[in-house]
Amino acid sequence: MAEAATAGEAPPHRGLPDEITIWEILVRLPPKALLRCRAVCRAWRRATSSRGFLLAHHAHQPALPLLYLHDATDNLNQSLDIVPLDHRAGAAAADKLRSVARLGSRVNHFELEASCDGLLLLATVGDPRFAPASYFTVCNPATRQCAPLPLLCGFSLAGMYPHTPTGGYRLLLYPDGMWIERPPGVQGACYVYALGSCQPPRHIGWPEAEKLIHGLAVSVPFRGCLHWFVQMVEAENSMIMVFDGVAESFRQMRAPAVPGAADLFEMDGMLGMAGFNDAMTTIDIWMTRDYDSEVWAFKCRVELPVAELSVRFGLGKYWDLVVSSSDDDDVLILVESGKWLLQFDTGGKLVARFYNKSLSTTQLRLKQTLVQHTFFPTIEGYVVNTWPFISPDDYVDTYPPTI
Repeated sequence: MAEAATAGEAPPHRGLPDEITIWEILVRLPPKALLRCRAVCRAWRRATSSRGFLLAHHAHQPALPLLYLHDATDNLNQSLDIVPLDHRAGAAAADKLRSVARLGSRVNHFELEASCDGLLLLATVGDPRFAPASYFTVCNPATRQCAPLPLLCGFSLAGMYPHTPTGGYRLLLYPDGMWIERPPGVQGACYVYALGSCQPPRHIGWPEAEKLIHGLAVSVPFRGCLHWFVQMVEAENSMIMVFDGVAESFRQMRAPAVPGAADLFEMDGMLGMAGFNDAMTTIDIWMTRDYDSEVWAFKCRVELPVAELSVRFGLGKYWDLVVSSSDDDDVLILVESGKWLLQFDTGGKLVARFYNKSLSTTQLRLKQTLVQHTFFPTIEGYVVNTWPFISPDDYVDTYPPTI
């Protein structure tokens, strides 16, 4: 619990016990607001800096759908804005699209690859004729910590997941197909890398699994495992590939029969799947009734008003469609088309619209954390609150609200 105020240091609110102030109010604040509150008094600073408090604070943070914004003014100076979508009812429109961090790159641009417990994995895409197809960087946008991962050159990412036995984080990798010749010692199939380790990725095999997950969409971590939807020629044969992060083994899981592509997501302690028809106008939502027995239950069907969208927003023949979830048990449907980002509910009703031609969707979610991870300082090239993070004073961190 919170430490008592030191002698001669009056608490800011005499009538409100620390038990309420710290463990019911401060613990629920967004990271930036909490950091400001630390300046109120030394007692608050001590109490909100303990690991126990930071873990509780992280648990109270919402897992928000993650958007990004590229600014490529020239080939040598580009930036990436990390933009969580705060969809919660009652949030002011101007706060729904607020960047939590901006990162700069002088080698082409950053791409968001994975998100786990507030950590982001970024790939800096270069020219494969002169350098690896990409190299990786791990960062925490809330603490502004960042570190390069040079040992991952020559690999592509399959997923990032928490490793419960060690309390750390691991990456599932496979050899990067952009290399004309593999680096010395790199074999085929899958590899595992512990974040912060000075050892190169460890080969675990499974060439048949690597062929199935190669180039698939973002993996979904759930119950310590990574999940991918694998679409076969026949819908009835489609499946979910599952990687157990502790056993370091793969298995197949039954998937609902869907007519086309599908996205996986996690919501309310269940694994969900959104299946799309070929025209991307109808979405079938399924949830696991019993994960261990691989039993799925149909939740709802969403019909998007494509004709109306075409007239109002100039929706063309192609658009990006992402199905995500929120901590308040809502399924979120995001449509990105041209200069518009549109948000729908499961009834197919348009609930929010944002105008920004450079804003893009991902299948990732961000649950911010101020927990200090011990692996960061062990990595050569580790920085905090400096480049590639761009100072908030150098950019405007709000985006056009709904119109």
